[in-house]
Amino acid sequence: MGWYQGKGARLVWVSSPERGVSQPACSLDSTVNMVSCTSWSLSLSIPISPAFVPGDYLLKLDAGVKAQSYVLLTVWDPTSTAAYVIMNRSLVEQGWNTYGGFSFYKGVGPCIIDSSSYPVCNRARVVSFDRPYDTSYGSSDFLTNEYPLVSLAERDGLDVTYITDITLSEHPTLLSHHRALLDLDHDESWTYAERLAVQNAQVAHGLNVVYFGAAAMVRHVRLEPSVLGPDQQEVDYRNSYEDPLLGRGNPLQVTGNTWESPPSSWSPLAQIGSQYSGYLSPGNYVSMTVSDPNSWVFAGTGLSQGSTIPNAIASDINHAILSGATPPNLDVLAHSAIPASLGTLDGVWGGYSYSDMVYFTLPSKAGVIDTGNNVWIGDLLPCPTAAGCPRPAITQITQNILAAVGRVPLGVLHPPHANLSTIVPYGS
Repeated sequence: MGWYQGKGARLVWVSSPERGVSQPACSLDSTVNMVSCTSWSLSLSIPISPAFVPGDYLLKLDAGVKAQSYVLLTVWDPTSTAAYVIMNRSLVEQGWNTYGGFSFYKGVGPCIIDSSSYPVCNRARVVSFDRPYDTSYGSSDFLTNEYPLVSLAERDGLDVTYITDITLSEHPTLLSHHRALLDLDHDESWTYAERLAVQNAQVAHGLNVVYFGAAAMVRHVRLEPSVLGPDQQEVDYRNSYEDPLLGRGNPLQVTGNTWESPPSSWSPLAQIGSQYSGYLSPGNYVSMTVSDPNSWVFAGTGLSQGSTIPNAIASDINHAILSGATPPNLDVLAHSAIPASLGTLDGVWGGYSYSDMVYFTLPSKAGVIDTGNNVWIGDLLPCPTAAGCPRPAITQITQNILAAVGRVPLGVLHPPHANLSTIVPYGS
């Protein structure tokens, strides 16, 4: 998957025809509501030859007019020194996957462990990668929340390589060989090893990080093996008192509802610069409003103070807050009003909440950008009509960001303009 002269992909490999078989029902571990298909027999082995260059792949299962579906695959190169790393969000996709009836957010049947209404008590506490994805014909949300940025990066000829969040959790030093980490839309689920890996690379190597979606690092997960191999199961009790690791291991591995929940009590604010602040209901879109038009990210857009980009913001949002953990040089690039009636939002002033796009740097000069908007990458897709289309401006801003983060630590090129004190209102 990529640009490929506008075709979007190229064919790498085709199997010989294979006879399909009916696999047994997947098992349910009712103690944690985990659905796992480890009883399935092996159907096909795929040789990952040199033709499989590092990148994102869709394996297409084709039964003619009867059925078609996809399997996601990321091929990574442990020797890569590419400037950019795109990190696919396996932890998020599996956490939302309801194949077999259960995810971290939904379940069927009676309560287990507790009787709470939030999070729903019949949810899964552990989910398995040994099962297909149940949405978008097996491609999960790759085509909307990841692929548009992949296509843009490859169209523009960037020196880019690919990993998953599981890869980073297993190989936490790999970011020291790269200049920029590109984190994708709605990357809410992070492991302890993953967070440490990013933090260490920022401090020691000046790694730039771009969070292209809101709600980054909200959920706290950890990995464990299945009978098929290491790190095939993802754990998130979303209640530290249910987690059997509570009081028996590293507190930073215990899975509360968020990373801020005790005993981990580790706010993402210092790493991403803004606070998760709720979501717009499906179908609601609002404009993005520029608050620092002199910033380098808006070069070539023609945007000025108070300019708006229509229909640019939807789904989850972040906003800037005043806290001891807030970066002192925070530059609020865009401060966009969200009518409280449009969703479930935290922090409301005069009937509005706010989505904030922010930029700051660390003492190492490493730069951090958070768009504060969970459909930023989807905004890179072509619009069905020109009227009210966010794509041209969002694309230009994205290209400005990509051009800068792949060179040197951003603070060397673009010191931020600290302006939080001028943003009204701000804070939760």
